[in-house]
Amino acid sequence: MRLPLEIPLIALALLFFPRPGAKLLSILFALVVFTLLFLKLADYGAQAALQRDVNPYLDFHLIRNGWNFASGAFGRIAAGLGIAAVLGLFLSLFASFVWAQRQISDFPSPRRNLAIGIVTVLLALGLALWAIGPGGLAPGNAHARTYDYLDRRLTLITRSIVDLHSFETTLESRSDVASRPDLFQAIKGRDVVLIFVESYGRSAVEDPAYAGLIRPRLARAEAQLAQAGFSSATTWLTSPTVGGMSWLAHGTLLSGLNVDSQARYDLLMRSTRPSLNRIFADAGWQTSAVMPAITMEWPEAAYFGYDQIFASDDLGYRGKPFNWVTMPDQYTLSAFETRVRRLAHARSQAVMSEIALISSHAPWTPIPELIDWQHVGDGTIFNSQAERGDPPAVVWSDPARVQRQYIKAVDYSLQTIADYIARFGEDAIFIVLGDHQPAAIITGLHASRAVPLHIISQDKALVDRFQSTGFTSGMTPDRDTPEHPMHSMRDRLITAFSKNGEPETLNAESEAE
Repeated sequence: MRLPLEIPLIALALLFFPRPGAKLLSILFALVVFTLLFLKLADYGAQAALQRDVNPYLDFHLIRNGWNFASGAFGRIAAGLGIAAVLGLFLSLFASFVWAQRQISDFPSPRRNLAIGIVTVLLALGLALWAIGPGGLAPGNAHARTYDYLDRRLTLITRSIVDLHSFETTLESRSDVASRPDLFQAIKGRDVVLIFVESYGRSAVEDPAYAGLIRPRLARAEAQLAQAGFSSATTWLTSPTVGGMSWLAHGTLLSGLNVDSQARYDLLMRSTRPSLNRIFADAGWQTSAVMPAITMEWPEAAYFGYDQIFASDDLGYRGKPFNWVTMPDQYTLSAFETRVRRLAHARSQAVMSEIALISSHAPWTPIPELIDWQHVGDGTIFNSQAERGDPPAVVWSDPARVQRQYIKAVDYSLQTIADYIARFGEDAIFIVLGDHQPAAIITGLHASRAVPLHIISQDKALVDRFQSTGFTSGMTPDRDTPEHPMHSMRDRLITAFSKNGEPETLNAESEAE
């Protein structure tokens, strides 16, 4: 409720300019004001979802991403009507602002002089309040923040341009970690399964609102895995993103570089830097991507170097979707077991697979339940689960309920992963991690960007290598365990999986961010 000094300044300019020039000036002022309004509203949205401000130079893609999510979660008609209503309101306000300026510029001479006097007094009062500052008459304070706001935006754009040039230079540098003579000798002939768990972040483990459910789940998972002969170790990784844009986390882990923006990701996709998948493929593993959320063309897959890609339509799911979520995690893992691992094993070939689970993706309704693996079939058995519960519009009208639904979804994903590994894991090595923290509605503002990473294997000596470098034994990370940059993990994994990867060498960080 502070007085923006730009308003009386605009009014004075309109009153002093001749009428023809004032009409043109009113359009210019309206464009500037509503561009600022659009950016500030976009900042609110980006802060709520991604916990950062919008970067005009890099973030145009968020419009398309927002539409994909909204149309998938609420339906195309509802999403389209919502967007149309917002645009209609915005354009109505724009037209009203132009009209109001025209009314000022068209004041007849007697009223014009009175208006100039009133606006001048208002401006003087505002300047006086501005000079007093918040330590004086705080409720009636004034500000002129447009310049500072635009300056921060221009600075952000400039830094982004410099950052991208620096990242391009980094992409051209070569890493020798993938050319070591003992590459992957410690795990030769064994499957490696990399599982990303959507929105599984540090808050799920440590926030008092969620820890009461997730910490016992991790303890039960650890006991179940131990009974099946598996050891585990856990650490924290700092994700390059929060609230969304999971592909930035995937690109970061698999490339060994900090891919914290869409522009960096696009540059990476056009580069020749070897991904972890491609390194495994060159070493003789059959590489695959199991991506139930991919429903459109995916040209970026060419960078990663998969031998096989199983997108949503390739997994054989015949059941109903769980709103935006195309299929439950249990079906995804079941399809991976039958369509990837068993066929590769029939050819006596080890697999390196990347799986992106999505049951813990918003809107978190309805929540699947684990069933007998023998009954999974083509997924139609999940239809009754997909039809129950309230729709997203109802759930999201209550923030407390959204939080409850979120943590139930994460709990389901962790339960499903542990049950799958205990039953079907055999001699494989599993790397299970969160891609990013959820949005601020779940974590609150200023939450850590860290996500858990679990190493799970029946090879205790291999797991011990990670424990000797600071990983916590078991599935529950210690609060004091250091957070490692996610991009550092690629080279640490390569070192640990190679024959001469002595424990003390695993602390080496990846090269440039």
